[in-house]
Amino acid sequence: MPATDSLLRPAGTVPHGLPGLDPRYSHVLRDARGATWHYLDTGPELERHGVAPVGTVLAVHGNPTWSYLWRGLVTDSVAAARGGGAVWRVVAVDQLEMGFSARTGEHRPLARRVADLGAFTDALRLAGPVVTLGHDWGGVVSLGWAVDHPDLLAGVALLNTAVHQPDGASVPAPLRLALAGPVHRLGTRTTPAFLDTTLALARPRLATDVASAYRLPYRVAHDRDGIEGFVADIPVDASHPSAPELDRIADGVARLRVPAVLLWGPHDPVFSDRYLDDLVRRLPHAHVHRFADAGHLVAEDADWTPAVLGWLRDVLSGAGATGAEGSAHSPFVPLWAGIDARAGDDAPAVLDMASTDADGSARVVSWRALHRQVRRVAAGLHAIGVRRGDRVSLLVEPGPTLTALVYACLRIGAVVVVADAGLGIRGLTRAQRGAWPRFVVAQTKGLAAARALGWPGVRISADPLAPAVRRALGVAHELVDVARAGEGAALPPEPGPDDEAAVLFTSGSTGPAKGVVYSHARLSALRDTLAEHFDVGPDTGLVTGFAPFALLGPALGTRSVTPRMDVSSPRTLTARAVADAVRASDARIVFLSPAAILNVVATADALDAADRTALARVRTFLSTGAPISAGLLGSAAELMPAATAHTPYGMTECLLVTDVTLDGIRDAAAAPDAGVCVGRPVPGVEVLISALDDDGAATGAPSIAPGVLGEVLVQAWHLKERYDRLWLTDLAAERGTPPGRWHRTGDVGHLDAQGRLWIEGRLGHVLRTADGPLAPVGPEQHVERVEQVRRAAVVGIGPAGLQQAVAVVETAPGARRPGLAPEALTTAVRTASPVALAAVLVVPRMPTDVRHNSKIDRARLAAWADGVLAGGRVGQP
Repeated sequence: MPATDSLLRPAGTVPHGLPGLDPRYSHVLRDARGATWHYLDTGPELERHGVAPVGTVLAVHGNPTWSYLWRGLVTDSVAAARGGGAVWRVVAVDQLEMGFSARTGEHRPLARRVADLGAFTDALRLAGPVVTLGHDWGGVVSLGWAVDHPDLLAGVALLNTAVHQPDGASVPAPLRLALAGPVHRLGTRTTPAFLDTTLALARPRLATDVASAYRLPYRVAHDRDGIEGFVADIPVDASHPSAPELDRIADGVARLRVPAVLLWGPHDPVFSDRYLDDLVRRLPHAHVHRFADAGHLVAEDADWTPAVLGWLRDVLSGAGATGAEGSAHSPFVPLWAGIDARAGDDAPAVLDMASTDADGSARVVSWRALHRQVRRVAAGLHAIGVRRGDRVSLLVEPGPTLTALVYACLRIGAVVVVADAGLGIRGLTRAQRGAWPRFVVAQTKGLAAARALGWPGVRISADPLAPAVRRALGVAHELVDVARAGEGAALPPEPGPDDEAAVLFTSGSTGPAKGVVYSHARLSALRDTLAEHFDVGPDTGLVTGFAPFALLGPALGTRSVTPRMDVSSPRTLTARAVADAVRASDARIVFLSPAAILNVVATADALDAADRTALARVRTFLSTGAPISAGLLGSAAELMPAATAHTPYGMTECLLVTDVTLDGIRDAAAAPDAGVCVGRPVPGVEVLISALDDDGAATGAPSIAPGVLGEVLVQAWHLKERYDRLWLTDLAAERGTPPGRWHRTGDVGHLDAQGRLWIEGRLGHVLRTADGPLAPVGPEQHVERVEQVRRAAVVGIGPAGLQQAVAVVETAPGARRPGLAPEALTTAVRTASPVALAAVLVVPRMPTDVRHNSKIDRARLAAWADGVLAGGRVGQP
């Protein structure tokens, strides 16, 4: 029903006293049609300071907010203008029927709102360049304006929004509820329920005065006509009157070639990562950042304005270009070339000791069979709709099936998503929703988790399933049928070196696991570096007790074997299982993780003469994934007496940085340096150190000066492309680095006079004491020399700048309960420590990551120790 004249009102300015918003930015404008608009505008303030903007940010709020949403950008942009450099004017408009703009009593579907915004910018005489910024349905409206004004458009920025409802997917539950029959008017207009529910989505909860400011324009029912109309205008299906306009905008967005940035809150019950994935497909060149703890009101939940201002400065002003790569690298050869080269070879390519044939022997796949299966699966995946750039999550245990899947996906240009079970259910859920794969291939356990937890992706079962189970798990295809469909079918063109190849997730040992994007060129460079440095050839053979390396054998053109173990728990690997794997494959190289080595050494007494003979044929032994003591490495090396023991240093972002042999570690033991010596950079890798300042921040100019404690920076051809949808994390990792593609590792350490790198901990674990920064690993090494101490962690308690060191130790035999260490142990630890210790605590077992079972969670221990010493409850850390 049209509103009566008594319910109509023109636009007005904001009152004084709204938190964070200076009323001098508030203005009113009448357009050519007579409608009056309220908007925030920094232009007059910039003019008053004599500053000429290079362009305008046109910010459009959604439902049920208003331009108050953009107050942070308004304030911060003016502050940035006073600091010099390129300046952008900010215009944040209240849509008609919303905020302090006019109440006209007219219904405004999407097409009209886009036209309304055009009428407003015409009345404002807005000239280019213009960057649109939108949130919620304001994102759609802003994009509609962007599509219609290509001559003015310089870029687009978006917070949680959507331009397309995926086929077959229902409208999000909160919107379905808001649209439901009598609930619609009652929740949106009659009562402020929709408004209050939206404000309650903030993480953490909005301050009372801020929430009141959002409610201010919507105090009575007729003020909320626009909220009701906006909800009614949601295109729930193709028959909705606004669906054609939404489709027009969505198609237009895909044709935009201007710079773009997408800032997202993943904890959004309305605009989930499903809609982010759609936007990324339409704007593949966009910078994307997911604020891990933010939700729908990302502008309230996250410190987002520096990101937009930095993007405006660096991207749209032409700054921030990266330099050259560094030294030249060999020509690109795709990862599957090693399989193609041995397509007619019946020799073993992959052996899986955990799976057995009918006679009890290990499952063996020849090069010929692997080549055929890779091509069959590749063609079959393409036949069911997997295309270049599509993400495919592989929740399959290492073995021949996973190997074939990985190379099949790579061959057709699909992007492999790898997140291991060690992340746990919560970590895996975060990874799956963050990467948002279009397809997921999983065994039964993974399919059940995907179904129960709502993980995205068309589900493909790696195992044959009964029809009822298949239906219950929502499985669309079985891998056996996919492969059968691909038999003899032609493959699509090969992907190029710069195409994305994989998203590999970090272990999550130092925070939420991050997706690391590799291109085909980067993965191929890693293969070449490993092959050259460790002299891997066709007859070498690999035993891979460390899951990330289990897939590299075919790329290296050599056979690989996975020993009997639970791949999600490295501690389950035994010495006999390693010997069996070596004997079955006649392997000359063994890759193990430190946690696996610990149990291998502990179970060495079970080896018989034949086992020891097999192990004596190994010529290279590698401990990879985390630092390891010389004693433990030496104990493992004694089981392989002819092998040279190596412990390479690297991370998911750059899997091979430096390398040191056991002899090198023993030589370094005589040096006075603190930390773990991880050797010299391998060929093609450069390492620099950015010195720590008194506050423990890495602010020093990167250099190779010896003896300087700082953050480790690396450059290599096999360095990652970027973090996945973590643009700001990428910027932090590249901050203050030299020209080229460098990466700040987050590790701290130093270089010595011989060019060897010593790792002394993580940047986040550095103690900030009154005497300056203190890295934990050096003191920990001294404490671990105490006979009863198995592992130690030195952590800081107290305020930054005045932190005190506390030693937390795991003993042998283990303590029965956590708490203060016995007096004798405390005395021994304090005597051994090179730094004063405020206390010594014991724990039955150190909290570590699951992937390596060796990376101690010092941040968790620090919080626990602080609580214990403050008189809190003594529980498990």
